Amino acid sequence: MDAGEYPMAAVTSFHLSQVNCNLQASFRMKRSNLSVVNKIVQSSPVMKQSKLGFYSSLSQTHMYTALADWGSLPHHVVLHIFQYLPLIDRARASSVCRRWNEVFHIPDLWRKFEFELTQPATSYFKSTHPDLIQQIIKKHATHLQYVSFKVDSSTESAEAACDILSQLVNCSIQTLGLISTAKPSFMNMSKSHFVSALTVVFVNSKSLSSIKIEGTPVDDPSLKILVANNSDTLRLLKMSSCPHVSSDGILCVADHCQGLKELALNYYMLSDDLLLALSSETHVNLEHLRIDVI
Repeated sequence: MDAGEYPMAAVTSFHLSQVNCNLQASFRMKRSNLSVVNKIVQSSPVMKQSKLGFYSSLSQTHMYTALADWGSLPHHVVLHIFQYLPLIDRARASSVCRRWNEVFHIPDLWRKFEFELTQPATSYFKSTHPDLIQQIIKKHATHLQYVSFKVDSSTESAEAACDILSQLVNCSIQTLGLISTAKPSFMNMSKSHFVSALTVVFVNSKSLSSIKIEGTPVDDPSLKILVANNSDTLRLLKMSSCPHVSSDGILCVADHCQGLKELALNYYMLSDDLLLALSSETHVNLEHLRIDVI
């Protein structure tokens, strides 16, 4: 049968089949070329920068939204959060917005503070900056109620702590702690310098309830000043390793501070009179007594 003798339907079907094959091949080629072009475009620096800018814009928008939400928190919530922050982080947070800066200066935030006084050559701890210490003394000394001094083994750090104590004349401290991370620290400094600085707090506070002065050159006369000004409020006294304190000094505390609940001292301070005083309900109502034997 000649070609002209093929039925028209068969010829039409043959041509349509060829057209479909050509179209599919063309689409496959175009799709392949488009894929290559996409890869080239996506790998180009301009496209990468455009995507980065897009995601950066989204991130900034999210950050601004988050800051707006944090900035609208009530003062008492921000205050509670600030109380858990180290001082340096608290100071940085205060520069975020006006509301946080207002919370930074609320007196309640400055009732409790730990001064860290160290020398770079002798300690790994980060010392509180001197300028910051002066700001605290100038602006927040009247708010301080719970104060501790954490010093390393150097005499310089102990003397710096005493210099700060000497400036706390307008305060009403309830808790005072002198903590030495290593010996000798306070014991290596002048006794008169230490005692004069400590008595400034004893005289001006008049509401001391908890005192930790272990390993310091405190003496009997300074304890008498403590009793004369804080006999009604003193509840805890820790003073082990204080060689300048005798049983008479402790007896003075036991005789006049009837609200004393916890006492820590060295074995060498004990005497018959002191033991009788500590065991008498008319003198003191001790709940915890620690005797260090060395």
